[in-house]
Amino acid sequence: MSGLPTPLIYAVIAALVFAEAALFFGFVFPGETAIIVGGLLASQGHISLTLLLIISIVAAIVGDSVGYEIGKRYGPRLLDTKVMRKHAAKVGSAQDLIRKRGAFAVVIGRFTALLRALMPALAGSCGLPYARFLFFNALGGIIWVLIFTLGGFYLGEGIEHFAKLAGRVISGVVVAVGVLAFVIYSVRKHRESGSGSPAEEPVAALAQEGVSD
Repeated sequence: MSGLPTPLIYAVIAALVFAEAALFFGFVFPGETAIIVGGLLASQGHISLTLLLIISIVAAIVGDSVGYEIGKRYGPRLLDTKVMRKHAAKVGSAQDLIRKRGAFAVVIGRFTALLRALMPALAGSCGLPYARFLFFNALGGIIWVLIFTLGGFYLGEGIEHFAKLAGRVISGVVVAVGVLAFVIYSVRKHRESGSGSPAEEPVAALAQEGVSD
């Protein structure tokens, strides 16, 4: 994604975050992944972190609002689709969560991929007032975007810092090994050159004595 033009990167991330709840795209590719990748790209300087946060928050809130409206208008038919029947148990759990927690269930559902895709439509189909839904939708969207986008951002910075640190450590190790190898070589060379002289002097002295006798 880093090879794409900057405006297109923003557009792709916004589209994935929006489509997750508005078009139930979270079944295929969670928007969470998109904002984490966006955070990584921001840490490398490819895109602006501030602009990414704003775009992602707006896309999350608008996408959930569209999902709410779809659920409100087509709730019964929506629940009868093949995809919903396949996840009937989880749909039932999400509906129970809405009944128990009310609008706050929208915030809770924001942090689970499947519920993030289903919760807005289920909230609409359950008749949750839009004003309450919008407040908790915005609250959950802001918290969710901040946590995962900044998480991706600091993860990217950590990886870059680790790579630099590892490079320095490896360079230091290479230099230390080189110095150690040179010291060992020098010591051995000195021992080898020094060990021959003391042995040669007695031999030479004995030879001279033999000649004089």
